Amino acid sequence: MKLLTLFTLCLLTFATSLFAQTSETYDIATFTPPSGWKKQTKEGAVLFTISDEKKGTFAMLTVYASGESLGDSKRDFEKAWQEFIAGQLGIKGNPELEPVAKNDGWDVVSGGTAFENETGPAAVLLRTYSGFGKTFSAAAIFNSRDSLPAIEAFASSITVKKTAVEKQQPQTPDTRSGSQPSVTQFFWKQSQSRKDIGGYAGYSKNTYQFNANGTYQFSRVDFQNYTPKYYLENEEGTYKITGNKITITPTKAIFSSHQIKKEDPPLKSGNLGLTVVQYSFEFMDLHNDGRWSLLLSPVNGVETKRDGVFSFLLNGEKRKTYSYSAVNANGELVP
Repeated sequence: MKLLTLFTLCLLTFATSLFAQTSETYDIATFTPPSGWKKQTKEGAVLFTISDEKKGTFAMLTVYASGESLGDSKRDFEKAWQEFIAGQLGIKGNPELEPVAKNDGWDVVSGGTAFENETGPAAVLLRTYSGFGKTFSAAAIFNSRDSLPAIEAFASSITVKKTAVEKQQPQTPDTRSGSQPSVTQFFWKQSQSRKDIGGYAGYSKNTYQFNANGTYQFSRVDFQNYTPKYYLENEEGTYKITGNKITITPTKAIFSSHQIKKEDPPLKSGNLGLTVVQYSFEFMDLHNDGRWSLLLSPVNGVETKRDGVFSFLLNGEKRKTYSYSAVNANGELVP
């Protein structure tokens, strides 16, 4: 943790120590790139890297494209951490956070943690700016204090352009026809029964609730005949819709098991891993009865731990898709 502590201390003042000159602009940010570092541009980000093979040291700075703010700086940070850090590096621990700072009208949240990769101990720090309807992030990863002066100078040079605040719109797909629902219109439930040699073995019920403010809740109830009878999961986070794609970014996920009833004290409980998943989605009236289903298909074609195994059949053909039926708040099918 010494690397992280030193890194954090070195960067505590960068928000108030800004250079008068900048040499590069990306998205809504301007900054002075570190001299001698290799630049790489990819979709949604600009990277600067340096390494010394003899010493076994490396450092990377990443400036990410801005996005719409969720209206809360800490939630913006949590979303960025899951998408840019935990999702990319596989880091499962929670970051150490600094108090929210103010910088020219922006709310600034900084946090980081130490981690292990193939080269050994390293540290990562993420900083997010929130305000004016936008959020912007920059990150640094390094494994040696040799890079700290360049990292500090780069961080100190960052300025973020204020943007006009746009009216926030509900998160609904822009490609659906007028007769179809939106993801926020209903709760969405998937139910499955299980059988074993003796017959009925139990069931599982998964439920999504997508809110118009870009947040979601997911719950799982798994019942089995033998004890412990109940296994429960509860997850919350944010989602973003682009065309027919929906990206789900969890910020909190917990589980618990219970002996006889769901209300019994948990026999075991804890946190679950947080994984960003992108689905393609569509609405279908599968039985021509006016009842809608939400079909979620992981873009990578891989089953998710959240949704379980693929079991959806369409015209007799198994698809790598999860089918969720429209229900009300009580879990009853919507007529």
